[in-house]
Amino acid sequence: MDNSIIFTSSVQIGQSLGLSATALSWVSSAYTLTFGGFLLLSGRLSDLLGRKRIFLVGLLIFGISSLLIGLSQTANMMIAMRAVQGIGSSIIAPTTLALIMDAYKGDMRQKAISYYGATAGIGSSVGLLVGGGLTSLISWRAGFLINVPLTVILIFLTLKFVKNSEIKKEKIDYFGSFLSIIGLVGIIYGFTEGKWLIISVGIIILGSFIFWERNIPSPILPLSLFKNRVRSGAYVARLLFMMAMLPFWFFLPQMMQSQYGFSALQSGMAFLPLTIVNFIVAMQLPRLTSKFGNGKILLTGEVTLALGLILLAVSNLNNGYWGAIFVPMLILGVGQGLILAPVTSAGVYEAPTELSGIASGVTNTMHQIGGPIGLSLIVSVTSEFHTEIWMMTVFTLISILVVIFFVSSNK
Repeated sequence: MDNSIIFTSSVQIGQSLGLSATALSWVSSAYTLTFGGFLLLSGRLSDLLGRKRIFLVGLLIFGISSLLIGLSQTANMMIAMRAVQGIGSSIIAPTTLALIMDAYKGDMRQKAISYYGATAGIGSSVGLLVGGGLTSLISWRAGFLINVPLTVILIFLTLKFVKNSEIKKEKIDYFGSFLSIIGLVGIIYGFTEGKWLIISVGIIILGSFIFWERNIPSPILPLSLFKNRVRSGAYVARLLFMMAMLPFWFFLPQMMQSQYGFSALQSGMAFLPLTIVNFIVAMQLPRLTSKFGNGKILLTGEVTLALGLILLAVSNLNNGYWGAIFVPMLILGVGQGLILAPVTSAGVYEAPTELSGIASGVTNTMHQIGGPIGLSLIVSVTSEFHTEIWMMTVFTLISILVVIFFVSSNK
């Protein structure tokens, strides 16, 4: 929800705090930068220092920063706390998946990962709905303050039910961590702001990071993770999925508010068909995956997503929401429901237990990098809605090829 709420409540946040357009963009960018930048370090720390301990630290950071965001009175405080919140999220996201892999084996693990992956797609669209509702009915602050009691509940449940894992006596690759953070932040910031020089510097630093990782005994990112064809394909597919979907979540509420005069709540409600279908499909995934295989389900989802985007791209917006948006929403809900759990599962496919934290960290890193890359590419090319959707379609078509050659043929 904390990613999605910005899409439906940015106008209200800007008015409340008197933010300029630049400052308002940083409310989202600060979170994305730290979330994406710290994922590799967070995933590896969960492998080395114990998942429960690291998870609790992440929850604490996330809860306190959410409280301070909700109480923010200035732009500087808001942006700073969003950056801190991103660090908390960077710990929670990969450690959650790694905890699931620790807790379940065999078919139960596949089922648990399916449900975990499904919540990502459902959460994004529900976030638009809940964020828009809280903003319209109460205040944008409620969308962040609601995290506080939820975090307290999660801390209690973690202390009570999650088992401790052992601390491994390995050196932590702090220099590699520094390079990965600077490189990822540079790439995400460069794409978010459209600064190609910074993107180039970020890529060079990431190249140096990979060279460093190849030549040390205890790397923060063991490159053996990429030797598995399914995992490597899943990382690229996850990147391309977010290159298409984050711009979709970003542009569609804006279009509906400008074209149809929707409020923040109404534009969030407009995603309800997608959310409901996504949820229904996601609940069937363990059975479908068991019957047809993870790779085939992922490929079916990618094709369905492409069909939904094509239908939206050729729709006549003058026909209104029900004539132009509703049916594509349903199809896109099916596609999202069939993609996120399988691509998440493929991202940790046959990952050794001792590397499950960093494997899920890489999966989440691709998720965070993909959105800014896709959004910046689209913004740099066009401001016309149908062309934006066609570009999202191209990203999805490329993803179909990746899944065919790397994922579905192997799993």
